[in-house]
Amino acid sequence: MAKMGEEEILKISGGSEEGEKVVVVMENKEEGVGGGHHPYAFHVSGPRNVSSPNWRDLISSSWKDGNYKRSVIACFIQAVYLLELDRQENRTPEIALAPKWWIPFKYKLVQTLVDERDGSIYGGILEWDRSAALADFVLMRPAGAPRAVLALRGTLLKSPTIRRDIEDDLRFLAWESLKGSVRFNGALNALKSIAEKYGSSSICIAGHSLGAGFALQVGKALAKEGIYVEAHLFNPPSVSLAMSFRNIGEKAGFVWKRVKSMLPLNSENQENIDQAATSIPAGMKQWAPHLYVNNSDYICCYYTDPDGAENSQANKENTRPCLGKFGAKLFVLSKGKQKFLEAHGLEQWWSDDLELQMAVQNSKLISRQLKSLYSLPAPQQTQGKLQ
Repeated sequence: MAKMGEEEILKISGGSEEGEKVVVVMENKEEGVGGGHHPYAFHVSGPRNVSSPNWRDLISSSWKDGNYKRSVIACFIQAVYLLELDRQENRTPEIALAPKWWIPFKYKLVQTLVDERDGSIYGGILEWDRSAALADFVLMRPAGAPRAVLALRGTLLKSPTIRRDIEDDLRFLAWESLKGSVRFNGALNALKSIAEKYGSSSICIAGHSLGAGFALQVGKALAKEGIYVEAHLFNPPSVSLAMSFRNIGEKAGFVWKRVKSMLPLNSENQENIDQAATSIPAGMKQWAPHLYVNNSDYICCYYTDPDGAENSQANKENTRPCLGKFGAKLFVLSKGKQKFLEAHGLEQWWSDDLELQMAVQNSKLISRQLKSLYSLPAPQQTQGKLQ
């Protein structure tokens, strides 16, 4: 669930010296000379064709484009990774890498989420920066742009953070739940605070890898309280020991259902129970997070497994999930065989040549994770006549 592989991290372990080189080069306006740029500087590895908000967005907002929204939100998550790297490498605000990933989009950092166990930054709240927007004659927030975004990073393979990051990775691997982590409570409280401040329809939560796991479970916890927040989950973890044991139990349960279906008593009631367990009650609002998965990434690829005999179908990004069923907006990237670090990386989600397919389906894993949101008490079974 790592954002960067060990080999990649070694490239940026030079600390503040490389950052100082960037400042000197920028001051001398020799940006293309000497290879002094940090590989994670926005102008080096950031998106190429994603524009900053301008007055034209008041007429036709770029935020209404799903590709634009996905790219910008992925940049916000990258900023959280870099907030922690800036902290570890003691970069001053003048040479910090993280701000360059939100400033072009007219957002500002208002809060960092800090893990009390090791002091690391694992999340951040970014709000629309009205003053910066007005300076560029953007008189109001473009339609579709969230007022606030809670972004959560994944695992960093760096010595100051690796212990606690791996601890949460193992927590998910063993239990498929992150509720016992201090980060879960911190993220949940942060999301509640901005939901109360701005309203749930004006904010969103986003995460990558382990951070996507937190974002999914935090968003689900809030949805259980009737607060539905837009969620964008990049390479969310889909592998756990709990899931493996549950699959074994489901196979045994399937056999038992087949046996019960052969019995004359209560078959009608049992059919009603099974139907209620696999569909959303009429009139109930549905929470549909956006999931972005790569078929070559073994950490998240199990989200594409269909639920039973249901088939997936490709459609446009603005297509709604199937009504009456548990679902999410699942975007699948298929590029053939890729190396793990490439398939699991965050940078792919703002690349120019990205071709996504939206699978409007009920994946087995999504159905399992969202089913508890819509569970109703089972109807009482009536005793059948023995005569």
